[in-house]
Amino acid sequence: MSTSPRANSDFDPDEASTNTLNPLVPRPIDAATALPLTGELAPELGDIAKIFSAPSDPADWPAWREALSAWRAEARERLAYSGAAYEQAHAEWAKSCYSVALIWLWDERLFDVDRQAFTVDSFLAETADHGGFDGVVLWHAYPIIGIDDRNQFDYYREVPGIAELVAQFQDRGIKVFIDYNPWDVGTRRAEGDDPTELARIVGELSVDGVFLDTMKEGDSALVSALLNATPPQVLEGESRVPNQRVEDHHLSWAQWFADSEAPGVMRAHWYERRHMMHSTRRWNRDHSDELQSSWMNGVGMLVWDTVFGVWVGWNERDKSTLRRMVRVQRALNDVLVDGDWAPLEGATDEALAVGVFVSRYSLGDTTLWTIVNRGTSDYVGPVIEGLSELITGGSFVADATTGARLSGPQVTVPARGVTGVVAIDSSGLQNGAPPAWLVALLEASSADRPSSDATFPARVAERIQPAASSGVVAADAVPVPAGERELTMAFRRRETGTYQGAPYIEEWKPLAPRLHDPRTEQIAVELPGSAVAAREVTTAEFATFVAETGYAPLVANRFTHDRTAAEPATGVSLADARAYAAWAGARLPTEHEWQVAAAQQGFTRLAPLVWNWTESEHTDGITRYAILKGGSDYRAEGSDWYTDGGPREPEFSLKYLLPGLGMERSPNIGFRLAWDAAEVGK
Repeated sequence: MSTSPRANSDFDPDEASTNTLNPLVPRPIDAATALPLTGELAPELGDIAKIFSAPSDPADWPAWREALSAWRAEARERLAYSGAAYEQAHAEWAKSCYSVALIWLWDERLFDVDRQAFTVDSFLAETADHGGFDGVVLWHAYPIIGIDDRNQFDYYREVPGIAELVAQFQDRGIKVFIDYNPWDVGTRRAEGDDPTELARIVGELSVDGVFLDTMKEGDSALVSALLNATPPQVLEGESRVPNQRVEDHHLSWAQWFADSEAPGVMRAHWYERRHMMHSTRRWNRDHSDELQSSWMNGVGMLVWDTVFGVWVGWNERDKSTLRRMVRVQRALNDVLVDGDWAPLEGATDEALAVGVFVSRYSLGDTTLWTIVNRGTSDYVGPVIEGLSELITGGSFVADATTGARLSGPQVTVPARGVTGVVAIDSSGLQNGAPPAWLVALLEASSADRPSSDATFPARVAERIQPAASSGVVAADAVPVPAGERELTMAFRRRETGTYQGAPYIEEWKPLAPRLHDPRTEQIAVELPGSAVAAREVTTAEFATFVAETGYAPLVANRFTHDRTAAEPATGVSLADARAYAAWAGARLPTEHEWQVAAAQQGFTRLAPLVWNWTESEHTDGITRYAILKGGSDYRAEGSDWYTDGGPREPEFSLKYLLPGLGMERSPNIGFRLAWDAAEVGK
């Protein structure tokens, strides 16, 4: 998530008010930090900097590189840095975990709604154009947690087959993270405290790591519990982990990091080269800045194309860039981690003049130059100083991102893209031929067709049209006349948005008042004419349906709840409710019909108050959601991140992402019926 909702947190500068700031411009705290050429920087600045900016004058770069080394030496000595955590065998993989996908557990690429089954291979096939993933975060509870008293651990434990899902990813060589929500303080308390429960659940699911939602770092109890869990975990914070905690956090997000024009150096990765970072700006439709920053720093990317139910897909150009990057990074991991890293070294004057920048990594007989083009036109020309001399001197030199062997100084760097040039000196060649790993890399790169298409791949969430009703309208049903209506839709602005589109396109970190504030919109709807039941379906009525029809859902998990006969039927999914409605010759009301009926006399609510399903299912092919109406007696307290609760006026709408395997069933969601106009009066 985007801000820290800890119930009793101390002041955090990352969460400071942005009321007076332009959300499309980086906050001061996101900006790169200037490192004096002396290498001396106050620890309260240097230990938490996001990026050390590069001087604008190339003449200062040699001194800047020396300053970076001096700063690192001082910081490590001052903090008595050991690096011991990175020597542990269980954490070895983290330094090469270049590409991670954050996945909503019920993403339709991962979960087949009709079969109610996870589909790992389908997900991987549909996302293969991102270059494959080294890890996945199985996001599970937010933004639906708080609909009832289930806690964050319940949202993992109650999912049938979740451990098998984890194993399937791992069998395909992909590490699995679960997420920890420290702000979950108002739901049912688990048996143990959070560190204890986390240590238990990572063992139950046998995952590889824990993503620390909203946290830069875990506290000592949390870190100890997870590092000593079975299996031991790696930890990844959501934002800039301070140097003090690089010691025991193997990874971190480079989230909302604003780079300098000449690419700077990510502080935490410079401090510990084995510390993997994942760049991300969740609301971006153009990821070229993050990709270039990661490429120059030898770190990875977070692929998050569906942000809490909102489609923020990657364009073809950026997917192409990511493929070019991770293919090379995986092949040259040792060079990137263990080699000599010289930021902004080796570019020709011609390249620099057009905004093409170069860094060098070298280890043994191998040198890799990472190159970025800040411009909007492809660059073709000399990029690396001394490249011709290397070639004529017997080195094997190739563009590792295109697979082409180079015979001269000309290098192509795509607009807003990246290029990697690799050189193997004669000591690494066998009879003049490159090593097998490089041959394989070049073959793979040459087979990959690049793209320059930066068009946003828009998706539209389509409404699933309900089947018509066929039965007799209840005598006390509330009529909803046909015709055009303008309705007020009230909602709380959240990251999950409403019907269509991202709520914060291209924004830097959204904070209050642009986050979680109450909003209203006027929407025009065309109502077909219908009647809506005066009350919800009761537990007794639903039990009769089950007894008479033998209805059994495909997955019985959490099916129905123990209530008195006159109370509203709950523990029913949208599919369960539809099945009942069909049996009764009815359908569910749309959210608009529900709202119009609710404003009329005769419309009542049973006790206890529960949200009502409506016939409002939408899908964009990735995420399903429905609109709930009416509110409930239950309200999770203690965090703004919980979904909405409490009694609500008819105008209020809650966008509820639809999970599967029975997880959508809640003691706080019931339903009522509706009938089409043709049936009214029968």
